[in-house]
Amino acid sequence: MDNTEHAIIGAGIIGLTTAFELLEAGVDPQKILVVDPQPISGATFVAGGMLAPVAEVQYRQEPLYPLMVASGEMFPDLLARLGAKTTAPTGHRSESTLVVGADRADGVHIRELLALQQKHGMDAHALPLRQARKLESGLSPQLAAAVEIPGDHQINPRMFSACLLEYLQRARVRFMSTAATRIDGQNVQLADARVLTADMIYLCNGLGSKEVDGWFEGANPLALRPVYGDMLRLRVPEELVHTSGEPLTRVVRAFVEDRPVYVIPRTDGTIAVGATSREDNRKGPAVDGVYTLLRDAIRVVPGLEECEFIEAIVGARPGTPDDLPYLGKVRDGLVVSTGYFRHGILLSAFGAKVGAQLGLGTSPGLDISACDPLRHAR
Repeated sequence: MDNTEHAIIGAGIIGLTTAFELLEAGVDPQKILVVDPQPISGATFVAGGMLAPVAEVQYRQEPLYPLMVASGEMFPDLLARLGAKTTAPTGHRSESTLVVGADRADGVHIRELLALQQKHGMDAHALPLRQARKLESGLSPQLAAAVEIPGDHQINPRMFSACLLEYLQRARVRFMSTAATRIDGQNVQLADARVLTADMIYLCNGLGSKEVDGWFEGANPLALRPVYGDMLRLRVPEELVHTSGEPLTRVVRAFVEDRPVYVIPRTDGTIAVGATSREDNRKGPAVDGVYTLLRDAIRVVPGLEECEFIEAIVGARPGTPDDLPYLGKVRDGLVVSTGYFRHGILLSAFGAKVGAQLGLGTSPGLDISACDPLRHAR
């Protein structure tokens, strides 16, 4: 039996960032153990990586707004602290985000969304299309409306998580390449028949959290469901950069006939295009999703037609009934931090900081009652 003070189940962005925050709080790295058979292989690997507390605002999700804003405000400090530990790239880009509407109805949509954002004191403003195209000349001249959000930025989730993983390993945090199957008290049963004992356990493995039993009575209180998202990756040919420049330099989010699409230029010369949202049985990329994403993205940024197609991938987001995460200490020795749905990258700074504080017995200083992990218990 292996013993540790802090056992983190899950090595996606939430689990890895939680381990980082424990280290930052002074915990001995040898007393932190991260359990995951394949780090950075779930929703984190497929995510867009937009740090977009303003653009991600949706109607009737008011309890999410303060969490998103708080996490967005935490990210610069998190990036600075990580950057002081390692020179590995995170893919961070700080250009503003543009939100555009393809037709007149889409223009009405983004103006109504802008009114909601401004009502809640968020920094966003309408731009004449001519000015938007000065910022991004690759935008179609046929668009109906544009909004700029100065504070919405991006990271590359694969790079950022790999940077975290590299630092944690170098700092001598321990890792176990297996899955957790059950939590009995302070014992964690593993898929390879081993058992580890921890003073504090952090359940951070996304959809996999629903497969870890023993820590609850009756039905599993986590009402998690997979919400699939198709994502495309393109490469900008060097000759295109030399002749006409990059198709775009900042995140562009769009509504095309009311369908959302986003285009994300990465620091490595690739472009991510996403993302669909579907709840069906197709585990691989959906043909209709790939087709629609390409069609809509090209309508907004025509120069994408000249890029190279790298891959179509799909990720399963851990959705909850109210789109709020499950974050809280459910009993002595167990913190639940999962169910971040579409906001896992953005909320990772907030979720990791709060999760580590709960595990260390300190007050998070933020109201997380809306995120009670037991709120959907049957």
